[in-house]
Amino acid sequence: MSRRKYTLKDLPEEERPRERLYKYGPQALKTSELLAILIRTGSEEETALQLAERLLKKYDGNLRRMAQENEKQLAEGIKGLGPSKAAQILAAFELGRRLAAYTEDEKVQIKSASDVARLMMPWMRDLVKETLYVLCLDTKNYLIKYRRIFEGSLNASVIHPREIFRFALEESAASIILVHNHPSGDPAPSADDISSTRQIVQAGKILDIPVLDHVIIGDGTFVSMKERGLI
Repeated sequence: MSRRKYTLKDLPEEERPRERLYKYGPQALKTSELLAILIRTGSEEETALQLAERLLKKYDGNLRRMAQENEKQLAEGIKGLGPSKAAQILAAFELGRRLAAYTEDEKVQIKSASDVARLMMPWMRDLVKETLYVLCLDTKNYLIKYRRIFEGSLNASVIHPREIFRFALEESAASIILVHNHPSGDPAPSADDISSTRQIVQAGKILDIPVLDHVIIGDGTFVSMKERGLI
């Protein structure tokens, strides 16, 4: 005879995370309680709340570290937390990133590197691989569209300007801005960052699509290569 799974209904009603959310609102709940609502059901030995507490302990309470994992890494070593439940947690993290990057304005005007960082940093700072995005702008520097172009270390031998400017031409961009992240958290441009960017800038001059800036995203900080005088 199989043993039943423990659920949050095994707790007194006043201690159940979902009921506490109904009564007090989500801001009143501990992080473990919010995770327990996402996990929903426990294992044969533990409730969803106990699983959530063990998951938090695994990452020393660091949600950003947790958000950088994939579903297999998240579930590893936590009996009762399979890839399906881990995927629910990762989906919640992604919704949070998208909310942080959301703007009410239909059109976003890019006036400075700070505008770029405000748009891209909420979710790019947590990427575990270097990733290059291109922002296409119109003649008044309003954002038309942005797209991921490349994933991996920036190097002039592997970054092809044609991929960048194909996108720019598709969107009839008047100019572009490059954005990429440094997973180390330090946004200081490397020699490869500088050389590959200058190669792209030269290609832009030939096509009459100027590269206005290259913004490097770190852990809560950013660097504008234009402001540094590097392009």
